Amino acid sequence: MAIATAGGIALALWLAAAPGSPSVPLAMLAVFGTAKLLAELFERLNQPGIVGEILAGVIIGPSVLGWMAPNDFLRALADLGVLFLLFRVGLEVKASELLRIGGTALLVAILGVAVPFVLGWGILLAWGEPQIEAIFMGAAMVATSVGITAQVLASKGLLNHVASRMILAAAVIDDVLGLLVLALVSSVARGKVNVAGLALTALLALGFVFVVAKWGGRTVGQVVSRAHARLRVSEAYFALAMVVLFALAFLAEYVGVAAIVGAFLAGMALSETVDPRVEHLAQGVTELLVPFFLAGIGMHLDVKGFTDPSVLLLALAILAAAIFAKLVGCGLGAWKLGFRNMLRVGLGMMPRGEVGMVVAQIGLSMGVIAPHIYGVAVFMAVATTLLAPPLLRLVYRDVVPEAEREVVRLG
Repeated sequence: MAIATAGGIALALWLAAAPGSPSVPLAMLAVFGTAKLLAELFERLNQPGIVGEILAGVIIGPSVLGWMAPNDFLRALADLGVLFLLFRVGLEVKASELLRIGGTALLVAILGVAVPFVLGWGILLAWGEPQIEAIFMGAAMVATSVGITAQVLASKGLLNHVASRMILAAAVIDDVLGLLVLALVSSVARGKVNVAGLALTALLALGFVFVVAKWGGRTVGQVVSRAHARLRVSEAYFALAMVVLFALAFLAEYVGVAAIVGAFLAGMALSETVDPRVEHLAQGVTELLVPFFLAGIGMHLDVKGFTDPSVLLLALAILAAAIFAKLVGCGLGAWKLGFRNMLRVGLGMMPRGEVGMVVAQIGLSMGVIAPHIYGVAVFMAVATTLLAPPLLRLVYRDVVPEAEREVVRLG
């Protein structure tokens, strides 16, 4: 620990002495090294390592030590990290299993959007804030950052549990619904609502998700297998998998869905035909990039903005509502699965992460929400992301991972 402390002091002095923005290797060292150091510390304390990685961003970010600040380079690494994370998750999920729970997942997603929106909107109105700020807060509380939950479930080998499959399916639908809510709220802020445009966006987004989930696996598997047989480049299968990943991520953005949905669908399309070597290589890239995604979330939290007691009280009220809304909304949607699985689904849909911050950023850039409301929204997004991993570990503690069940069967 003394060596780690000395290393941290040396790094702080180096960063302080660096003129302007730190170099690329130094920025990567500061973020990756600190994130993994705190992840190791939290694992030794029997806590989820990703909580330490998010806190690393808070500590080295502008509001505490000020070593690093969010910038385009770190944002690009974070975007790639969450793309590969969802791609890896998709590789372990079968499309047929998700489609079987589509009806229940749709109910989970709808209630998980409606309840948070109403609570967020209602609390800000009761607080005396303007109508448009209340609407944007409701929209920020709608979104689910499935990357956090996926990381927890994947690290514990729990992606094939029924509650986990429900979370993943509902999160995809939630993304489409969240997109529509954001589009509607932005239109209201501009004073003009384009109903036809919203309907077209919804149709394209839902159609894209359904087509890829229903027929993507068979089509992509055949195309990749034929192309692989003709290619001579090294790691040809991995190269083809990356083309599928980036192509579907781009198409997802093009039709109005988040790129991470396309990445997840790409992994799912390859899940039944993928070579184990591809999984191994993708896992290596994921381990490199995901800390930048997690630490990036922490960097956006400005703790100095909560010195005003009224702002702090509002932030705590919004946080409590954000947790309660997903627990009740998403949990009620999954009532057929039993009480324990209702809790798992509700907590799995709880993290807002970068998605909630994007909504708040849009409101701030449009000049329709005040800086302190933006700070409250970011606090809610980061806090729900920090709380989700230990709570998920708690509600999944009695579930035996798939790998351990296989060992028991073989034994």
